[in-house]
Amino acid sequence: MKEVLKELPKKAKQKQNENKKFFTKLKKKPPKNLDYVMQELHEEEFTKTDCLTCANCCKTTGPLFTNADVERIAKFFRQKPQQFIKNYLRVDDENDYVLQSVPCTFLDPDNYCSIYDVRPKACREFPHTDRKKFQQISNLTMKNVAICPAAYNIVEEMKKRIKV
Repeated sequence: MKEVLKELPKKAKQKQNENKKFFTKLKKKPPKNLDYVMQELHEEEFTKTDCLTCANCCKTTGPLFTNADVERIAKFFRQKPQQFIKNYLRVDDENDYVLQSVPCTFLDPDNYCSIYDVRPKACREFPHTDRKKFQQISNLTMKNVAICPAAYNIVEEMKKRIKV
């Protein structure tokens, strides 16, 4: 996995223009069955991919925390939301709550999440490749293929299966 992660940003960069053109066409005229195809690709990839061998998303990026996330996780820690924010979060340039630092504070050495059952929505949905109206998040997907080997594989397979 270390070798895959080492090569991933370079491979993503090499595919960037191709992906950008593909997503531009996809946005203009998404196929009627896009959500179905993406669900299928996502499920197929995650029968082969074990996030616990990777956890690159947790090691290199931090999720956005919604107010609902803050409330839920603070309750889990038996803290007031403001205390949880003070202990773990900061406000970024876009006025969103994000982690004070990466790798994620809640990532254990064995790649398990210590708050898995109450983790932020952004973590639950990552890499967002099974999201409805997938074509609307192409910018996010372009970023994720450089972080997540599964997202990279899904996009490569998507380009083979979906003709734009």
